[in-house]
Amino acid sequence: MTVPRTEERPLTGKVALVAGATRGASRAVAVELGRAGAVVYVTGRSTRGRRSEVGRPETIEETAERVEAAGGTAVAVAVDHLEPPRVEALVARIEAEQGRLDVLVNGLWGGDHLMSVADFGRKKMWEQDLEAGLRMLRLGMDSHLITSRYALPLLTRRPGGLVVEVTDGTAAYNARYRGHLYFDLAKYAPLRMAAGLGEELKDLGCTAVSFTPGYLRSEAMLDTYKKVTEETWRDALADDPHFCISESPTYSGRAVAALAADPDVARWNGQSLSSGQLARAYGFTDTDGTRPDAWGYIAALEAGEEPREEDYR
Repeated sequence: MTVPRTEERPLTGKVALVAGATRGASRAVAVELGRAGAVVYVTGRSTRGRRSEVGRPETIEETAERVEAAGGTAVAVAVDHLEPPRVEALVARIEAEQGRLDVLVNGLWGGDHLMSVADFGRKKMWEQDLEAGLRMLRLGMDSHLITSRYALPLLTRRPGGLVVEVTDGTAAYNARYRGHLYFDLAKYAPLRMAAGLGEELKDLGCTAVSFTPGYLRSEAMLDTYKKVTEETWRDALADDPHFCISESPTYSGRAVAALAADPDVARWNGQSLSSGQLARAYGFTDTDGTRPDAWGYIAALEAGEEPREEDYR
């Protein structure tokens, strides 16, 4: 029996691949796509049997369980997206099991452990570790390209497909130098990928966009950098008052789910989008009922203003 599509589950009958869904924004995107009715394939390198080089405890199995707990259907598949044969096999499996792919979310990264915040703006490119820098580019650029190479032939079989390139920073913000050449390249590349793919997909009736969260309360941000929890995150404002504009990963999940459910999503083709921008366009909120606009807040701060939290929520 076919499950009917409803206003609450507008993605019923759709199939999504969230590449790099182990943690952070991409994990939340998988959950919200599943909540909206999509069958979601969640991939990554960290499983209950083996951690990736990132070394964190989150796993793709846990992500799948969260999708299921939200009322969705999830399939967890361990994949290193830098290995073309494994990505090819993943897409072949999706084709065999579902016969279609409607949404591809390239949320792959996993390079934070390769750099230090202290290096930004202080170490020249030639003073940084070359091997670590090149690995960052592999994780943040090559993985996206490899995944798109094998997933797009399936996604483009019918019009309406959506590709979301997840990055850090809007096109306007990333027009400036981010202070670390390898990071800068890794985070600018998805913007160009989305713009280029938008050109290549539009005559097939499909859409590509880049997407950035704001000041994200990811697992690592909370437990490693700020030493707080999602429930106590405001305690971190004592050391970092600008953390006031931070947002939960769910905000990103709701943003991408809104995009995927939009029958007129092609209006965004090739563009750089943010969680705050999409919240205004689609009317969703973060878990606390507000609509944080981190990039607007940051722009005001860097312009020498003294932005107030209440003006950007």
